[in-house]
Amino acid sequence: MAYHTVIDPRRTVCIESAEAENENIRALNFRDSTCSLAKPGQYAMVWAPGVDEVPMSLYRIGPGDMCGILVENVGEATEAIHHLTVGRSFGLRGPYGNSYTLIRGRALLVAGGMGIAPILALADALKANGSQIDAACGARTTTTFCGLERARTILGKDRIRIATDDGSLGAKGFVTTLLTPLLRNESYEMVYCCGPEPMIKEVYRLTEEHGLPLQASMERIIKCSVGICGSCMIGRYRVCKDGLVLSSAQLREIADELGTYRRGPDGRRIPL
Repeated sequence: MAYHTVIDPRRTVCIESAEAENENIRALNFRDSTCSLAKPGQYAMVWAPGVDEVPMSLYRIGPGDMCGILVENVGEATEAIHHLTVGRSFGLRGPYGNSYTLIRGRALLVAGGMGIAPILALADALKANGSQIDAACGARTTTTFCGLERARTILGKDRIRIATDDGSLGAKGFVTTLLTPLLRNESYEMVYCCGPEPMIKEVYRLTEEHGLPLQASMERIIKCSVGICGSCMIGRYRVCKDGLVLSSAQLREIADELGTYRRGPDGRRIPL
């Protein structure tokens, strides 16, 4: 995987525009010359002063210095960031981690829930690289979908398959239910994904079954972002530094652990 990590002091950025994706998720756009150099799949550490710092994938990288994050209101820090309005500021450092490796060919993108954030940045880059792209996107229900309109703008409506757990939008079931017919009937040179770890485990199983390479962006608790604390470890990999993107070969090394547990804030293993 390609690395493009910038270790720099925390800085402050100002929100230039904000859109509500749904009642719990907002897109915040800001200018930052450092994050504008990020590659798809990299993330930034976002700081709510006086509260906490959390990792967030960049869903938008460019044009120019414009960048963006999708913020889901799920905890104390994300709640504080979620409620910021245009003209307000938050702290930022990064980008960190590795990135997706781009191909120029036929690609399938798979996004579950908030995993759509880095997939959007990837779709932009792949399209600019001349790739042909199909996408499968899933969420719990219609009202929890985010990033869908941007995905349709980038790829076109006919290139995106949709699933919801309750069937309120698209097919009923997990997003992985869309993959079997796609992998059976279409020809892809690479599969990219991001989402909950059990989803990644199933995408990994299906790509192995069909002999296709996979690049998966992992979701783990990240504190330091530079590989020191080990809170994000799976197998021998420190996801914050060795990932977020892991290849098929790396996933094979951790197949027994993949999708079986997550680590809590104190580093203890918690069964999934």
